[in-house]
Amino acid sequence: MIDLAQFLSIILYIFGIILMIVLIILGLRLMQTLDKVDRILDNVDDKVNSLNGLFSVINKVTSSVDLISTKIITSITENVGKLFNRKKKEDEDYE
Repeated sequence: MIDLAQFLSIILYIFGIILMIVLIILGLRLMQTLDKVDRILDNVDDKVNSLNGLFSVINKVTSSVDLISTKIITSITENVGKLFNRKKKEDEDYE
């Protein structure tokens, strides 16, 4: 008869072989999944890159609007400053 040590070693070998087969199958599935994820990321990257032109146009428009609004605000503040300076000068002239 087979003694206990030989029986346990045979069972360990069988479980080891089964574990190796399962790990190989999981590794192959993982590689397939990573290939699919890589294709999806490439697709998303292409779509984002196609929007770069739109984003640059939006950036130029916002810069132009900012420049125009800055000029308008500067001219308004200068005019208000001149108005107050005139009042101060008129008050000084009366004294």
